[in-house]
Amino acid sequence: MEMMTAFIKETKGPGFKMVKKPIPSDIGPDEVLVKVLATSICGTDVHIYKWDRWSQGRIKPPLTVGHEFSGKVIKVGSNVTNVKLDDIVSAETHIVCGTCEFCKRGEFHICENTRIIGVDTDGCFAEYAKMPAYNLIVNHSAVDPKYLSVQEPLGNAMHTMMHFEIKDKTVAVVGCGPIGLMGVNIAKAVGSKKIIAIEINEYRINLAKKLGAHVVINPLKEDVVKRVLEETGGKGVDVVAEFSGNKSAIEQSFKYIKPGGKMSMLGIGEQNIEIDFSNDIVFKGIEIYGVIGRRMFETWDQVTLFVQSGKLDLDVIVTHIFKLEDMEKGIQQMISGNSGKVVLIP
Repeated sequence: MEMMTAFIKETKGPGFKMVKKPIPSDIGPDEVLVKVLATSICGTDVHIYKWDRWSQGRIKPPLTVGHEFSGKVIKVGSNVTNVKLDDIVSAETHIVCGTCEFCKRGEFHICENTRIIGVDTDGCFAEYAKMPAYNLIVNHSAVDPKYLSVQEPLGNAMHTMMHFEIKDKTVAVVGCGPIGLMGVNIAKAVGSKKIIAIEINEYRINLAKKLGAHVVINPLKEDVVKRVLEETGGKGVDVVAEFSGNKSAIEQSFKYIKPGGKMSMLGIGEQNIEIDFSNDIVFKGIEIYGVIGRRMFETWDQVTLFVQSGKLDLDVIVTHIFKLEDMEKGIQQMISGNSGKVVLIP
């Protein structure tokens, strides 16, 4: 029996454990075995590592964690036709049922029976990973696998930024964690008129500037609402892309969004949000869109085109690269806040 290195959530408590476990050999007719070339750490992985309240209610150890990767197909099931041996692939991480009301109308991203790779099924913090063939995206570009590994979170940013028209518009990107930074870069690539980033971490403030933000506002040092209105001639922004989940940041955004403006919301908050419903939503005539995952597979088509175009600064977005065995260093780098995307190489 051939063995591989993997990181698992072994027990109900903080941390991951590096183990040797068998390379998956039970490849079903609709499944594929992938040799992982690169895998990146997500905020969700940090939640699981910390064993926070969400993780305690969702994760059932033992589980191989991780869900963002690029890899090489080395074995295919008997029914598989969409990928072939040696293809370089990434994966849509939502495994959907295809039969519920939402799937039947093409809204797979809100499937009521969704299972998530690395959360509900074994993931990719390993040398090899078994994946449903349906979920695989073939990468046809010559882009380095370490950059291809971040396409899943890039899809979150793409879904958030592209739901509303942002070309030639004023855009506020609220929260410049890794996905927010990707949002800044997408706005630059699309040609937004003015990109205003809002962030408190100095490391990420600098990254936001490198990735295309025209203005970066630090709420710890400035009045965000006043400054945004100054930057937009008193009108407010056309589009708010909310990545932070921060209570005060969200509440402020309703004060500087332009009448008729659009708001895409990806950030997950832990506190109730208080807003002036009548004046800031109804009488302003704004639209609010809740973002979950990626639209399958429309968002992935957009991601593929943007990656192939070379318009994105993936080498700036990926700030740290470690060996898979150095998982602990990667996790701590993420927790510090002083990073963009952190990639691990098996």
